[in-house]
Amino acid sequence: MWNDVETTDDLLNYSIMAQTAAQLIKDSGSIPLSIGVSGSWGTGKSSLVKMIGKKLKEDQGSGSFVFLEFNAWLYQGFDDARMALLQSVADCLTEEAERRETGIEKVKNFAKRVNWLKIGKILAPAATGAVLGGAIAGPFGAILGAVNGLVQKGQGATEDDYKKVADACGEFSPTLSGLVGAKAETSLPKEIDALRKAFEAALEEMNINLVVLVDDLDRCLPDTAIATLEAMRLLLLLPRTAFIIAADEEMIRQAVRHHFGQIEISDELVTSYFDKLIQIPLRVPRLGHAEVKGYLILLFAELEAKKGRISQVDYLDAKEQILDSVKQSWGAGLSRKSMGEAFKGSLGVMEPLINLADQIAGILTTAKQIAGNPRLIKRFLNDLNIRKTVADSEGMTLAYEALLKLQLFERCVSPAAFEFLVSESNRSEDGKPSFLSSLESSLANGDEYKEPTESWKDTFVEAWMKLDPPLSDIDLRPILNLSRTQASATVRYDKLSQQALDVLEAISVSKDIEPVIVKRIVMVGKTEAEQILVRLARRARAEQLTPDSILRAMNVSEAFPEFSGMIVALLSEIAPKARKAPLIPRLKRMPWASPVLSKWLADNNTPTPVKKAIEAS
Repeated sequence: MWNDVETTDDLLNYSIMAQTAAQLIKDSGSIPLSIGVSGSWGTGKSSLVKMIGKKLKEDQGSGSFVFLEFNAWLYQGFDDARMALLQSVADCLTEEAERRETGIEKVKNFAKRVNWLKIGKILAPAATGAVLGGAIAGPFGAILGAVNGLVQKGQGATEDDYKKVADACGEFSPTLSGLVGAKAETSLPKEIDALRKAFEAALEEMNINLVVLVDDLDRCLPDTAIATLEAMRLLLLLPRTAFIIAADEEMIRQAVRHHFGQIEISDELVTSYFDKLIQIPLRVPRLGHAEVKGYLILLFAELEAKKGRISQVDYLDAKEQILDSVKQSWGAGLSRKSMGEAFKGSLGVMEPLINLADQIAGILTTAKQIAGNPRLIKRFLNDLNIRKTVADSEGMTLAYEALLKLQLFERCVSPAAFEFLVSESNRSEDGKPSFLSSLESSLANGDEYKEPTESWKDTFVEAWMKLDPPLSDIDLRPILNLSRTQASATVRYDKLSQQALDVLEAISVSKDIEPVIVKRIVMVGKTEAEQILVRLARRARAEQLTPDSILRAMNVSEAFPEFSGMIVALLSEIAPKARKAPLIPRLKRMPWASPVLSKWLADNNTPTPVKKAIEAS
């Protein structure tokens, strides 16, 4: 199994980007810098940020860089993101000052400024209530009274006034007593300016550069994301600072729009907001065919090394060679031969995996449901290993390659296409769909791909059919049954929103195609409509494919005609003698049903009433 946490172990050649970013920070000297590491979910932003930090630590020599890793997502719902970041910076500098035994007083001054903002955050709402006339007794009332006095005096507040607040805090709780201990500035702008100066002075005194690594910003709710960005803005673009921010740029743009609420802002303004924070945008590139192939074989090799089937030395040597080959993807690149040479010391173990990586890399790169996403590739392989383990424990003899091919199909095709394969496998006596044999033979002869059903009219399915191993001689029922028992597989078919469940319930009591229901299906959207149709198809089979059960399913194909292929698959499952005339008038109005009706009409086993209904004008 492969874990899904950020790492500095580079299997994707991100070290080049990390080195570039680290060099930019080193070359900047004391000039402030902000780098935005952008990329979609699962592309490795967090790992790249950690690699940048690692490169800086390796190359810094005298140790002038101090690092702070801040994950905004951890504080969501538990703490104010602004104060969490500022407090983290204060704690980091305090620890560093004590370790270096220098700059301690400067850091304390900065920490006090942070605490002033914190106590203002805590007491301001309560103080407002006290000003409006709320009388509160006890020690906490003393705090409010002191704060009330400050509010009323405004610019005329004295040192004694601030001491009263500190004393009140001390009486109420030792925890609060540390939040106030020095005179604050007389206005918020002055306080913020003083905080920035204190921060700058602390860095100068310790002779350090602070590098803040901000991660998972795009996982936060909009309010938390913006609050973190605003806190960064307090310290941003000050000498001796570098901020590296990992986030999906589009998610941050959406957070900015949410922040402005009902105010309509242009794309230019959103871009301007983002550009003021990010000086250097660094986008994680999408993986190409060579990168995915290298990633796959290194994942396989990493697992084999953990199992002790190949040595750690062989793994590390091969890793270096493969990453070097990937860098030269415009030349000879990463061929099966070069992979074999990389693992020459352990080729007996790795050769089947090399063949597998070489075979599936292209389809994992191009299939839109995976699209070369490192996290999705890991999850796909983890799911595959879980299924293989379950199969082994249940005594199933399943070829790994066949299991992989079927899981790839399940992951990347529509539910209708998968349902067709399931139904055809179940219809056959030996679990070997007859259409697969003829289709595989046709493609092996170089003939043009001809889809067996509308839902298989897909470039992915065509490419998938050409993958080894051929499946026509394999009983698919155990593999298909295994895939349906896994949570990761059944969720996509069985999980519906409440709105979709309500529509499914309405369809279940209908006996025909009803316009009102069709409209409701359109409103739930194509994705869930497809899942509803999968359920209706299962129920139809359980009801022996009665006309009512077929008509209920046709509500979905009426809403989304592209799903008619699944209805055709259902109709083809009806035994000739079980074909019913009442269904014919509805089918005759559907253009997609003409081939089915023609086939029924030509079939000698079709009941006469059904034929007469088809022939009637």
